[in-house]
Amino acid sequence: MSKTDIICVGAFAGAYGVNGEVRLKSFCANSDAIADYCPLTDEAGTRHFTITLGRSINNALVAKVDGVLNKEQADALKGLRLFVDRAQLPVLPDDEFYHTDLIGLTVLDTGGNKLGKVHGVQNHGASDLLEIMAEASSETILLPFTNAVIPTVDLAAGRIIADPPEGAL
Repeated sequence: MSKTDIICVGAFAGAYGVNGEVRLKSFCANSDAIADYCPLTDEAGTRHFTITLGRSINNALVAKVDGVLNKEQADALKGLRLFVDRAQLPVLPDDEFYHTDLIGLTVLDTGGNKLGKVHGVQNHGASDLLEIMAEASSETILLPFTNAVIPTVDLAAGRIIADPPEGAL
């Protein structure tokens, strides 16, 4: 499977309690939807995980993972990212994108000047931020992923047009 065939939908964030439950970070728009895509896999597709969701806790879900029986086994999963085949996911409307599709796109300003490439997409609770590796340096630029700042995303051409706010660069 290539990188574009799979999508990261969540990650294990460590044990929750002593009975093998885990803290699970869901990257789905509706966090509970992650359970709909089971079994989940690791990035290589070699390990499979079936989860049963419990309650929500501080920016995570409590989940039971089949075969995980104690705290030590749950802790061993910490940091493991969970993937599904792209074909399992819904087709998105034209103005929505999977984060993995944005990474690596070239970012140009409205005048056609190259700002850099998308290095990552972050979300700290308010909205998505594009992390752009600047063209001529090792610095990163963070731009809000809003229609006002990012008016155009052209996946076919591999580019994004940005209209950064004054002082952002």
